[in-house]
Amino acid sequence: MSAPSDARAGRAAFNHPAFVIFEIARFLIVAAVEMQAVAVGWQVYEITHRPLDLGYVGLAQFLPGILLFPLSGHASDRFPRRHLLSACYGGYAVCFGLLLALTRLRLHSAELIYVVLVLTGVVRSFNGTASRSILPLLVPEKDFPNAVAWNATIFQAATILGPSFGGLVYAAAHGPAAVYVIAALIALGATISSFRIRPQFQPSLPQLPPARTMTMKSVFAGLHFIWSRKLILGAISLDLFAVLLGGAVALLPVYAGEILHTGPWGLGLLRTAPGVGAALMAILLAHRPLRGRSGPTLLWAVAGFGIFTIIFGLSRSLTLSLVALVLLGASDMVSVIIRATLTQLATPDEMRGRVNAVDMIFIGTSNEFGQFESGVTAQWFGTVPAVVLGGVGTLMVIALWAWLFPELRHAGPLHEIATPEFGGAAAAAGIESVGSSD
Repeated sequence: MSAPSDARAGRAAFNHPAFVIFEIARFLIVAAVEMQAVAVGWQVYEITHRPLDLGYVGLAQFLPGILLFPLSGHASDRFPRRHLLSACYGGYAVCFGLLLALTRLRLHSAELIYVVLVLTGVVRSFNGTASRSILPLLVPEKDFPNAVAWNATIFQAATILGPSFGGLVYAAAHGPAAVYVIAALIALGATISSFRIRPQFQPSLPQLPPARTMTMKSVFAGLHFIWSRKLILGAISLDLFAVLLGGAVALLPVYAGEILHTGPWGLGLLRTAPGVGAALMAILLAHRPLRGRSGPTLLWAVAGFGIFTIIFGLSRSLTLSLVALVLLGASDMVSVIIRATLTQLATPDEMRGRVNAVDMIFIGTSNEFGQFESGVTAQWFGTVPAVVLGGVGTLMVIALWAWLFPELRHAGPLHEIATPEFGGAAAAAGIESVGSSD
C-alpha cells in the first residue's frame, strides 16, 4: 500500500462527521475538567494548608462514581446517549459556575467546595458511561479500532494542555476565578457541540431490549467471572493497587509550593508531565507494538511506576521531578495497554461488557481513592514519606502478585492470548450469558 493510502487509513475515523464533532466536544470538556482540577487543588491547599484536604478532593469525586455506576450504566442503555452527553457537559458548566460563585465569597473553609466536587463526581459518573457507550455508534465497525486510537490520543492531548493552561491562567490572574470562568465557557462550547452529534451506525451484534431490568445477579456477574479467571484478576488488581498506593498526583500542590518552591505555573507543569509520558509511550507502542511476554512486561512496567514514584518523592529539583513524572506516566501507559488487552482477549465475547464494567468501576475510580489515601498518609507521616512509602508499597505488591498469580507471571505475547481457549469460561464460572433471562 502506498504512503498516501496508509495516511488515509490512519485517519479513517475522521471521515465520519459525528466522530469529529464528538472528539471536539470531548477534547473541550476534558481540558476544562483538567483546568478545574489544577485550580481546585491549589485553592483548597491555600485555604487549609493540610495535605489531608487534598485527599478529600479525590474522595469527594470518588464516592459518586462507585455508588452510581450501575445507575449511570442503566441510564446510558435507556436514554439517547447524545442527550446524556449534552446534559453532562452542561452539568460540568454549572459545577464550574458554582466554584466561581464560591470563590467570589472568599471562603475560609473548603466544605462547600467539596459539595460541588461531589456534584462534579455525579456528572462524571454519567458522562463516563455515556461517552464509552456512544463511541461504537459514531463509526462503522471496520473503523472502530482507528477511532479508539484517536480517542485515546485526543484524551491525552487534553490532559496535557488543560493543566498547563489552567496553571498559567491561575498564576496570571492570581487566583482561581479566571480558571473557573474559562472552564465554564469551554464546557458550554462542548455542550453546544454535542447537540450536533448524530449517531449513524449500529453494532452488528443482536440488540437487547433497551430498558432491561437490573438484578443483583446481573450486576455482579462480571465480578464473578473476573474472580474465576486468575489472569484477568491478577492484571486488574495489580494495576488497582499500584494506583492506590502510588497516588502522588494528589500531593502535587504540596510539592509545588513547599518542596520545589514553584507556583501555580509549576503545578500545571507537574500535572501535565505524566500525560506527556503516557502520550509519548502510546505513540511509540502504536508504531512498535509489544512483542515479548506480556506478563513479565506488565510486572516490570508497574515496577517502573513504583521506582519513578520514589524518585519523584525524594526529588528537590523541578527538572528531576518533571522527568520522573514523565517516566512514571510512560510506565503507567505500558501497564494500561497490556492490562486492557489481556482483559479483552482473555474474556469471552458474551462477558466482555460486564467484565469491562467492573474494570471501569475499580480502575476508573481508584485514581481518586488513591488521592485520598495519599492525603491521609501525608497527614500522618509527612508528604515525602507518604510518596516514598507508596512507591515502596507498589514494589511489594508486585512481588506478592508475581507469587499469587503465576498465570500472570507466565502470560505470553499479547497476540497469542485468544478467547477460544476460554470459550467455556462463562459456563464454568456458573455465569449466564448476557441474553439469558434471570
